[in-house]
Amino acid sequence: MPLPKPPGRPGDMLRAADFDSPPAPKPDRPAARSRRVADAPMDAALEEHGGDVAALEKEVPRPVTTPPPAADAAAVDAAAPVDTTAPVGAPVRSAQRAALQPRPRKPRASGPAKLFVLDTNVLMHDPSSLFRFDEHDVFLPMITLEELDNHKKGMSEVARNARQVSRELDALVAAVGRDATFDPDAGIELARTGHREALGKLYFQTTHFDVKLPPGLPQGKADNQILGVVQSLRERHAGREIVLVSKDINMRVKARALGLPAEDYQNDKTLDDVDLLYTGVLPLPADFWNRHGKTMESWQQGGLTFYRIAGPLVPALLINQFVYLETPGSAPLYARVSEITGKTAVLKTLRDYTHGKNAVWGVTARNREQNFALNLLMDPDCDFVTLAGTAGSGKTLMTLAAGLAQVLDDRRYGEIIVTRVTVPVGEDIGFLPGDEQEKMGPWMGALDDNLEVLARTDTSAGEWGRAATNDLVRAKIKVKSLNFMRGRTFLNKYVIIDEAQNLTPKQMKTLITRAGPGTKIVCLGNLAQIDTPYLTEGSSGLTFAVDRFKGWPHSGHLTLARGERSRLADFASEVL
Repeated sequence: MPLPKPPGRPGDMLRAADFDSPPAPKPDRPAARSRRVADAPMDAALEEHGGDVAALEKEVPRPVTTPPPAADAAAVDAAAPVDTTAPVGAPVRSAQRAALQPRPRKPRASGPAKLFVLDTNVLMHDPSSLFRFDEHDVFLPMITLEELDNHKKGMSEVARNARQVSRELDALVAAVGRDATFDPDAGIELARTGHREALGKLYFQTTHFDVKLPPGLPQGKADNQILGVVQSLRERHAGREIVLVSKDINMRVKARALGLPAEDYQNDKTLDDVDLLYTGVLPLPADFWNRHGKTMESWQQGGLTFYRIAGPLVPALLINQFVYLETPGSAPLYARVSEITGKTAVLKTLRDYTHGKNAVWGVTARNREQNFALNLLMDPDCDFVTLAGTAGSGKTLMTLAAGLAQVLDDRRYGEIIVTRVTVPVGEDIGFLPGDEQEKMGPWMGALDDNLEVLARTDTSAGEWGRAATNDLVRAKIKVKSLNFMRGRTFLNKYVIIDEAQNLTPKQMKTLITRAGPGTKIVCLGNLAQIDTPYLTEGSSGLTFAVDRFKGWPHSGHLTLARGERSRLADFASEVL
């Protein structure tokens, strides 16, 4: 076994007095290993002198260090603090050992945690909002609990959310109710029920607050009582930030008019800016062929061309995302990302649905985005498709044509199920007579209009033939109400969810989870036409689904930009 190399410089000698000093705390493994390597030459020298430290100090003199210049010394002192408690002549490696100690974790936020006072509409909008404030605390006024109790009866979404909040509060109180020393003023830890992301506490109003509001505000109104609670909390906790959280715009305006900080509940919003929503389309740079042509692999399969590319463009791609390159003087490239493996991606060319020979139930694409949409709708591997766009962009017509082609011609699905949210644009006209199919009839005017358009595309059949085809088509389409979807399972169905922008994220989850084997779900909507109260473009269920499903190999999304209904509809969409 070869001997180790001699040290490059003489080591620091230990004195006899150093052996009497208390041992240093045991460092981690890397530091201990480096210390053993540094001490190996010294231990060998001690063994040669029989453990006599004094004789070893006489033979190996202590190295003399020259003091650095004044500027350099100041820089060294500022960079490495000196331990004044260490004995004179302590080894230099003690400072290295201290530098290897783990650094303390930085707290999540500096200063005291905020105290958020929740309005009732926040809890009824999102039952899990209690656990969405990170390390900050939550305060519930007593009037908020009273309003929850008043809204818990019924079968509406608001009533279900109110009951869910009541169960969450009951679980929190029951978790600490067994403790005989529980102090209500100390609060309840929100993480007791398993929500580890909630690091704050929950406080209830247990005493009467002396509310001081302007005389013009009625004292008996619930909103004004909550404002009074916020004002009293600010007086009691002068050094702490008290913030009112409400979905009611008028209440936030009144709070700011009184000098009270108020915020909207932002946690339910998937995106702060809807312009950042995933569109499903990515234009390729003009020098795409020059950059990727040398390392590109191409092959043909099933009448389509595949390209395997590698380069800086790959990290920006997602599965089932469409890419295009339109260069004057050359053939355009329209492709879809079919595979991403490491630093390479595979692009697959599309079927051209703008040509009459590839018409879907007599419908051909009129623009680039419609061609992309038909490729998604006709793909049996895409189980979930979302189409967003302006009015008149052809979302419902293409979806219905693709569904009829795959139900009646390809026999891929058993039937078409159409549903939508029954939110009126204007005033409600009251109860509708008839059964479920008849009650949903007035809400399905768009379906009837598109069926009429599809019936006119068959010019070869006569009047009797079109009538028979229309009856066959309507026999394969079932209109279902959203209120009766809970607990159902759709097997081998083509499900169309129209006006999906009016769905909440919870309703969207309920509908998507109804899909069984062999079922395809298509969501259609226009984020500029939301009619559901307390729902915005950022918190819509359609936005939620698009953001969560992007990149999944069996889903696709596309935003249609151009309207094809009529020149009047296109101009109205732009100027009104």
